[in-house]
Amino acid sequence: QVQLVESGGGSVQAGGSLRLSCAASESIVNLYTMAWYHQAPGKQREMVGVINGIGGTTYAESVKGRFIISRDNAEATVYLQMNTLKSEDTGVYYCNTFPSPKVPWGQGTQVTVSS
Repeated sequence: QVQLVESGGGSVQAGGSLRLSCAASESIVNLYTMAWYHQAPGKQREMVGVINGIGGTTYAESVKGRFIISRDNAEATVYLQMNTLKSEDTGVYYCNTFPSPKVPWGQGTQVTVSS
């Protein structure tokens, strides 16, 4: 069964940066459009960035201009560079296929932004 392992989260002050990584146990990164999702405390999980097979990207309005999604097919890894972080970016970040999750959700990685 394919597994997704997110890492790179942490606690930062507003305005800081983090780089998240999502490693897949199999090369689903090569086969599917991938996305990072954000689940804020008490809220539903929402897409923040999408990357397709040819590198095309789409972002939620709330992160546009601040976050960059990328992928390394050889490493079966998807990245999320998060810049100019805001308190509302706090939450757990997950990766999965898009638009519908095709593999079990990983444990995610916690991001806490303090103002």
